[in-house]
Amino acid sequence: MKFVTLTANASGAARAAREGLVVMVVDVIDMSTTLEAALDAGALAVLGASPDGASPPVELNPAAIGRRAAEMALAAGTGVVLVTEPRVGTDRERAENASRLLAGVCQAGAEVTAIIPNLGAETPKICDLAGKVVVAATGTGGVAYDAAFTAGAPAIITGTVARTLKKKGSAPARAAARRAIEAAHQYNTGICVVAASANSLEDLLAAEYIMKAIIEEGFLTVKK
Repeated sequence: MKFVTLTANASGAARAAREGLVVMVVDVIDMSTTLEAALDAGALAVLGASPDGASPPVELNPAAIGRRAAEMALAAGTGVVLVTEPRVGTDRERAENASRLLAGVCQAGAEVTAIIPNLGAETPKICDLAGKVVVAATGTGGVAYDAAFTAGAPAIITGTVARTLKKKGSAPARAAARRAIEAAHQYNTGICVVAASANSLEDLLAAEYIMKAIIEEGFLTVKK
């Protein structure tokens, strides 16, 4: 049955995953905006993962996401780019923030070609993301993504309402809505839009806006 719903936080993402729904993570500042910009820049695939210090009330497995990213990169003959915090700091500090994810990438034998800060729409200006697998290990969006992944969601995507270098106005939300609909049709299931943090008004408002975009794109329309 087609339906679209709205929730928040890693716990909401995990519950939606257990129900077999396509999960869309919305973390406007900045994880999902960063990944939308990466897609604009030609990234092969984008994923999220939890940083080492995350401790939500649900299970996480960033090493498994690292292995998944590595498998995708190796299959395409490319590398993995890590996006994480701190924004102002060294690559070593950023690597230490996502050591479990990086361990998974290394275990699977892929190369991490760059470690860059999570800067939203400006992120692709730092390095060439074309053809790369980009993983954002961040404290809210990354954790929600990880929770959904670990709980077995059939598909996890990200979405934003923020403009990027190639999209403005409603275009980012519309692009995310179409990705969600495509995944839902592929897996014959519903969609859950997840505001990465219930304490973030921008995430809550953006998630509601994207949910409406999914409806306006015709997802709930019954074909005769």
